[in-house]
Amino acid sequence: MTLIIFILILGLIVFIHELGHFIMAKKHGIYVYEFSLGFGPKLFSFKRKNDETEYMIKLIPLGGYVMLAGETDEDDKNIKDNQKLCNKSFLQKMSVMVAGVFNNFVLGFVIIFILALICGTSFTTNKLDNLPKDYPLYKAGARNGDVITRINGKKVSNFDDIQIRLAIAGEGKKIDITVRKKDGKEVTYKKIKPVYSEENKTYYYGISVKGRIGKGFLDVVKYSFGKFISIFKGLLIVIISLFTGKLGVNSLSGPVGIYSAVGTLSKGDGAIYSLLYLTAYLSINVGFMNILPFPAFDGGQAFLLIIEKITGKKISMKIKSIINTIGFVLLMILMVFVTIKDIIKLF
Repeated sequence: MTLIIFILILGLIVFIHELGHFIMAKKHGIYVYEFSLGFGPKLFSFKRKNDETEYMIKLIPLGGYVMLAGETDEDDKNIKDNQKLCNKSFLQKMSVMVAGVFNNFVLGFVIIFILALICGTSFTTNKLDNLPKDYPLYKAGARNGDVITRINGKKVSNFDDIQIRLAIAGEGKKIDITVRKKDGKEVTYKKIKPVYSEENKTYYYGISVKGRIGKGFLDVVKYSFGKFISIFKGLLIVIISLFTGKLGVNSLSGPVGIYSAVGTLSKGDGAIYSLLYLTAYLSINVGFMNILPFPAFDGGQAFLLIIEKITGKKISMKIKSIINTIGFVLLMILMVFVTIKDIIKLF
C-alpha cells in the first residue's frame, strides 16, 4: 500500500507539471512528439485521433517529460518551422518553460486550500504560551507571554519560521533563542540543549506558542496563502544554507526518503490529511527546484532564454545540449548520493 500511495503522489505531481508544459506548447502550436509519465521501458501508450502526440506510461515512476519539436538539431525535417519551439517568440518559449512550475505551485496551493476548507484553520504566532515547565526553554528562563524574536540570531515571526530555523540548526543541536519580555527588553538564552523523547523518537526544546482557530472563508484564504509562503520561504532558506555551508547535502532526501515519509504518514489517525499535505509540500518543492537556474531544470532553460534575449544572440543547440548534459550528470550524482544515504538511514 505504501508503494501504491508513493506512486500515486509522485504520479500526480509529475503529471500536473508536465501537463503545464504540454498545454502551453499546444496553445502555441508547437509539435509535441511524446507526453510520458515515468522513465525507462514503455509499459503502454496510445495516440488520439488527429493528434500527433504519443501518450505513454513508463516503468520507473520518478519523473516524466514532454518531447517538443525544436528542442534539438535532430528534429524531423517534415515538421514545419512554425511548429518548432526554437522558432517561437521569447514570451512563448518562456511560458512553455515555466508552465510546469506554475502548475506545481497551483496544485500545492489548491490542496492546502481544500484541506483548510474541510478541516479548518489554525494560526500560530511567536508568542510563548502554556510552556511545559520540565523542558529546556522554561528552565532557561523563558515564560508565558514572552515573544521569540530570533533563533540562532535569525528573525522569526511565527511558528513556521521557528520550525524552519530548528530544522536548519539540525536535530538535537544546541541553539540560541532570543525572546522579547513583556517590558520590551530582549534576552538571549544561549546553547539550549533539547531533550530526547524515546517514545516519539525526537528532540524537544519545549517551545509552545499561542494560536487561534480561524473562522470563515477569508481565514481559509489567508491561511492557504500564509502556508504556501512559509513552505516557499523554508525551501529558499534551505537552498541558501546549502550554498553557504550551513547545511550539508546529508540533510537532503530523495525518493527513498519520500517513500519512508509516506510509510510513516499513512499510519494512524489523520493519515489522509498528512498524505495530502505531503503532496502539497512536495508539489511546491518540485516547482521551487525546477525554477532554479540550474542546467537540466526548467529554470536553467529559462535562464538561457534570458541570456539570449539580453545578448541578442541565439545559443547553439550543441552548447545547450552540453550544458544540459553536464547538469543532468551532476544531478544524477547527487541523486545517487542522497538515495544511498536514505537507504542507509532505513537500517
